[in-house]
Amino acid sequence: MPRHDQMQLTSGAGDVSIHYWTYGVEAGDAPASTIVMIHGFRGDHHGMQLIAEALPGHRVIVPDLPGFGLSGLWPAGHGLDGFTDFLSAFIDHLKLPEPPVLLGHSFGSIICAEFAATFHDATSHLVLINPISSPALQGPRAAATKLTIGYYRASAALPEPLGLRLLRNRAVVRLMSVAMAKTRNPELRQYIHAQHDAHFSSFADRTALLDAFRTSVSHTAADRADEIRTPTLVLAADRDDISPLTDQQRLHDRIHGSEFVVVAGVGHLIHYEAPALAATIIEEFLA
Repeated sequence: MPRHDQMQLTSGAGDVSIHYWTYGVEAGDAPASTIVMIHGFRGDHHGMQLIAEALPGHRVIVPDLPGFGLSGLWPAGHGLDGFTDFLSAFIDHLKLPEPPVLLGHSFGSIICAEFAATFHDATSHLVLINPISSPALQGPRAAATKLTIGYYRASAALPEPLGLRLLRNRAVVRLMSVAMAKTRNPELRQYIHAQHDAHFSSFADRTALLDAFRTSVSHTAADRADEIRTPTLVLAADRDDISPLTDQQRLHDRIHGSEFVVVAGVGHLIHYEAPALAATIIEEFLA
């Protein structure tokens, strides 16, 4: 079982309680590396659990992002600058002996890429899983993205009980889950849907959720790709509907010296559909 801790971080207007979980080697043992994992939009640490458990030789630390899971709201806000500010404060507070490996999935890839482009010496390696590689407000997904923004805006504007009911509507959550899951394994599909049912609605505040969503669709991991100097692995999937493979290839091309690995038959949920394979690829990258 992972160890659950919390820390108090200070940012601008006040303090916030951040919850995080540590997997892997026991305290006192020397890990191969320390990996800080950042989950995707509307997720929490549970989303990274299968990959974390598949890396037993490493110390893996997974926070709930501010405003999600058990963590409080971030005083500096829930735009990209706010999340990057949080990640910097979080890593500083851990007081690690060496810079950690930084891993982000989906929305987490945007935060991690921005952090790596800003703080060149703060991480030893960067792993981007299903990275958001092209603007959601442009191209073939623009109309769907604008409809989704309308959904979140309406949810924030309605009286709180109605807004929360809309945001946590099980039919909406299931529709999203069905659209993203590509596996034909019925037990795995059931597990994915159960994870989304249990954790997709664990957010702290409606307005912050809308701010985070706007961040997720107005920024990409490619925004400052040319400025990333950290050894980087781009772990893509050939059936990813959220971040097309060609866009992830272009992201890889822009990050100097990066490695590019494609997982076949998987979509935007590598962390659920191929966690053991992902862990093996990460191990080989870090070796």
